[in-house]
Amino acid sequence: MKKGLPIGVDGFEKLRENNFYYVDKTMFIADFLRDKGEVNLFTRPRRFGKTLTMTMLKTFFETGCDRSLFDGLKISREKELCDKHMGQYPVIFLTLKSVEGRNFQEAYEALKQLVIREAFRFSFLPESSRLLPNEKELYGLLTEIKDRVFSVSKEILTDSLRLLSELLAKHYGRKVVILIDEYDVPLDKAFQAGYYDEMVSLIRGLLGRALKTNDFLEFAVLTGCLRISKESIFTGLNNLKVHTVTDARYDEYFGFTEEEVGEMLDFYGLADHAEAFRDWYDGYQFGNARVYCPWDVLNYCDLLRADSGARPEDYWVNTSGNALVRRFVDRADKSTRDEIERLINGETIERTVNQELTYGELDKTIENIWSVLFSTGYLTQRGRMEGKKFRLAIPNREVRELFIEQIWEWFKDTARTDTTKLEQFCEAFVREEPEVIEELLDGYLWDSISVRDSAARVERKENFYHGMLFGLLQYESRWLVRSNAESGKGYGDILIWTPQRTGVVVELKYALDGDLEKSCAEALAQIESRGYDAEFKREGMKKIVKYGIAFYGKNCQVATDRERKE
Repeated sequence: MKKGLPIGVDGFEKLRENNFYYVDKTMFIADFLRDKGEVNLFTRPRRFGKTLTMTMLKTFFETGCDRSLFDGLKISREKELCDKHMGQYPVIFLTLKSVEGRNFQEAYEALKQLVIREAFRFSFLPESSRLLPNEKELYGLLTEIKDRVFSVSKEILTDSLRLLSELLAKHYGRKVVILIDEYDVPLDKAFQAGYYDEMVSLIRGLLGRALKTNDFLEFAVLTGCLRISKESIFTGLNNLKVHTVTDARYDEYFGFTEEEVGEMLDFYGLADHAEAFRDWYDGYQFGNARVYCPWDVLNYCDLLRADSGARPEDYWVNTSGNALVRRFVDRADKSTRDEIERLINGETIERTVNQELTYGELDKTIENIWSVLFSTGYLTQRGRMEGKKFRLAIPNREVRELFIEQIWEWFKDTARTDTTKLEQFCEAFVREEPEVIEELLDGYLWDSISVRDSAARVERKENFYHGMLFGLLQYESRWLVRSNAESGKGYGDILIWTPQRTGVVVELKYALDGDLEKSCAEALAQIESRGYDAEFKREGMKKIVKYGIAFYGKNCQVATDRERKE
């Protein structure tokens, strides 16, 4: 029986105990111990294995470690290292991904409960013979419950991690390891909900006391998506060692390499689907390593095990609201939209990337949003220029489709603000005014994004323009507008039923050679040969209008059946 895939399992201990498939990343521990600083920050996009890595560290280092969980894994070959470090440290572990709320008080309560639950893991401390009575009393204040509510004060909460590290170090006679996963999530949530300054102050106090001049700290590891500036969170913290997506160290430990994905597909008998995995989920460049998104690979692999004919789906992009991309598109001027177009079409652009920002700076300039899109995985690098300048690209098809979707949403919202223009555009289809349609459609194309990548399949290019035209025509609420509707011997691109009993057939073509007139003629000939107007004839429509529309880049031509006959 094949091993199960760890969908949503981000606990190393649970993964190993239940014999899930595991991509062995344990040599991260050896590399880390050879190179670690006192406080270490790893920034990677969401769903790239940060939490699994952190729980692996907790399992490895924590006192009482079950050594058998690492049997057969690469780190077990490092016998001297394991003997020296495995199971040798008290560990404090927090993941802040659930610290959020509609207001600061709700978020504060969530953080308080999280910290106190971690403190309860060390309920043996009041019985410790190595702690003084006043130290035991401090632990009691941290875990005190009154009227079924945690009554810890803000001062004690802010000092909680430092206090726990002191008590644990004295009890065990060893300095403490502190692991804080997704440290920036509370800041992101606070920024979105409007209480950012209060949350910054709270997190700054909590981390500052735990990580700065803490004599009981062996080392600390933090993970997050963004490297929040020192001025915002890590004030005075001079012992911080940061590893971002541009660094070569540890580059292969977050995400799956080509070799690792190949081994997984071979294991599950899915090697025939390798190209689809590569097209949709590969393309991220971390340091010198090209990696796949693990969340995508695991989910699509799991889907294929149940249905070998299943098509790739959007997994990573659906784990977030993607508001950042929409904010970027909304802010984009004509020049920026041209750059987005180049990215969508598989090209790169050169941009200076600032990897140290505060959330309050995100909307100050479009340049900052470029940087955040890069840090959070919506963009990746294809080479470093000089200084902080990189060649940026969209990593893969999944993210490209997200950009296109957000462009469409922006385009529809923008287009619908000019109702007079839209009404004129729609009415021109009924009145058989191809010149008007062409002129207005040219304007829409100029303001939008086009698919002109020579490597793109023809149907993909046609689908792009199809989506634009279909969205515009749906503005007319009195019409029934159907896409890819069955009629005659096939499926017409767009069929329209109007209250005046006029039927409109639209067939689109992408002019590969740039000959718009020829492509229009081919579209009209296809309407005739396949009888796309059959449904209208059957229903006895008074008038039937047929359009062939050809596109090439941001150019279009519109022809009617009437012109063809003339």
